[in-house]
Amino acid sequence: MFYLCTDYILKMKNTRNFCIIAHIDHGKSTLADRMLEVTDTLNARDMENQVLDSMDLEKEKGITIKSHAIQMDYNYKGEKYTLNLIDTPGHVDFSYEVSRAIASCEGALLVVDATQGIQAQTISNLYLAIEHDLEIIPVLNKIDVESAMVDVVTDQVIDLIGCKAEDILLASGKTGEGVKEILDAIIERIPAPQGDPEAPLQALIFDSVFNSFRGIIAYFKVMNGSIRKGDKVKFFNTGKEYDADEIGVLKMKMHPRDEIPCGSVGYIISGIKSAVEVKVGDTITHLNRPCAEAIAGFEEVKPMVFAGMYPVETDQYEELRASLEKFQLNDASFVFEPESSLALGFGFRCGFLGLLHLEIVQERLFREFNMDVITTVPNVSYKVYTTQGEVLDVHNPSGLPAPTLIDKIEEPYIRAQVISRSDYYGPIMKLCLDKRGILINQHYLTADRLELTYEMPLSEIVFDFYDKLKSISKGYASFDYHVIGFKEAKLVKLDILLNGDPADALSSLIHADHAYDFGRKMCEKLKELIPRQQFDIAIQAAVGAKIIARETVKAVRKDVTAKCYGGDISRKRKLLEKQKQGKKRMRQIGTVEVPQSAFMAVLKLD
Repeated sequence: MFYLCTDYILKMKNTRNFCIIAHIDHGKSTLADRMLEVTDTLNARDMENQVLDSMDLEKEKGITIKSHAIQMDYNYKGEKYTLNLIDTPGHVDFSYEVSRAIASCEGALLVVDATQGIQAQTISNLYLAIEHDLEIIPVLNKIDVESAMVDVVTDQVIDLIGCKAEDILLASGKTGEGVKEILDAIIERIPAPQGDPEAPLQALIFDSVFNSFRGIIAYFKVMNGSIRKGDKVKFFNTGKEYDADEIGVLKMKMHPRDEIPCGSVGYIISGIKSAVEVKVGDTITHLNRPCAEAIAGFEEVKPMVFAGMYPVETDQYEELRASLEKFQLNDASFVFEPESSLALGFGFRCGFLGLLHLEIVQERLFREFNMDVITTVPNVSYKVYTTQGEVLDVHNPSGLPAPTLIDKIEEPYIRAQVISRSDYYGPIMKLCLDKRGILINQHYLTADRLELTYEMPLSEIVFDFYDKLKSISKGYASFDYHVIGFKEAKLVKLDILLNGDPADALSSLIHADHAYDFGRKMCEKLKELIPRQQFDIAIQAAVGAKIIARETVKAVRKDVTAKCYGGDISRKRKLLEKQKQGKKRMRQIGTVEVPQSAFMAVLKLD
């Protein structure tokens, strides 16, 4: 028993768990590629660019969407070390993936692009890592590029985390320069995992994937105790019991093992078929010797943006439900519940972390599950206080009570950080003020780099804020935000009526001052997109009973008077009257088809 225990402690002493945090596009996936090469985790034949970005979508867009775990073996001063790398996304919409990765690590590489300097998302993810007491190793990447500003960016990093200049490592993910020094620093600076190998098993689930042959595969980190193949285990929060049919470690493929020791990262396959049984953040423990409590400090995901998803064909509703359940396994930050719409039939109200997240989910549903869906106008969640003293959470404008029953409406506010060059100070301030932003703080990071802190409504940044920010700053501005709470706002429900019938999928909650402009633009846009029919289509924007804008899609006319060559005008008049009656009847039974492009066009009204 003593030998066994010493063996465990030796294994833990030679294990390092770390993640890479950086802003989007600062080269962390490329740096991870070089690490896999240096540690001979992959042979040259399997090597490709951004090898950890396994989805086609990630390679096309050049961004990391999912956290990826991979184990590397490295010899340092004659000893063999096991390094568990959990690669993380950099975009603000995938910060939940980052928080899960950070909860499973003891250290983090802070990668900063030497050509661009520190950006907003770097700071945000850094604070996450500091909150979890992670050891931070700063790395300047892309030092081989001619425009690299090594001295300037070094000063920025020193200001940010208060380290010494010699603590900052210089590297190039492209050429592989400095990668060996990074691996050495990981072993020297990052502490070995803490845990008691003799205690009851406690393992944190930090990710899960669905495999159509094996069921659900859960990825975990062993905090205390150890797990062996064939053990009877239970999931602490759901209370479900399973057999550990297969356990193993994650290299580029899954490698089965007989045991995963304390402090290490691995996977478990136990034939789970139902998506709801695996909760990311749950604790795995032994059935016969359970741990006393679950692992704390793992936050529940809070969706920020809501949109309806409906099947194109109404009979595909159950198919869409099954696809969403499987998808939820791969993406724990995605939530959904059933809802119905007059215009679109039965569908689901889905919650996302942001607009890029929505776009990625829609694209992945189509590619991975062959599900084509109609997505309604995205909106945020509001708190509605009624005159009866109730507080309602409203995710959908059609769920709003009657105006006479509403006492007040509160909307979510965010604290936003924008980092940019000082040349673009004016246009960025104007954009934030137009979005009802309030300037809280401005701070010069260097002589020509400025950090602006704003408080603004979340609903204002949902649509096009990020795109506009990128275009006015010529791509130099970076942006990050977190929700700070709810504030009362003067909001109205804007309805879109097609021939007098409300199209509930197009309605939105909007600030009273912006309602007229938004309604007018909506009507103009829909006039372009709705195909002409044999009858006039009236498109109206209304606030309550008051119509604030109108456009008409003119009918496709047939010249019925063509065969009247001469004679009295009354003959022509009679024919036109007869046609008018036909059009009237057609309008009563005809329906207005709203194309999918109309729902998404609302996002691009400018």
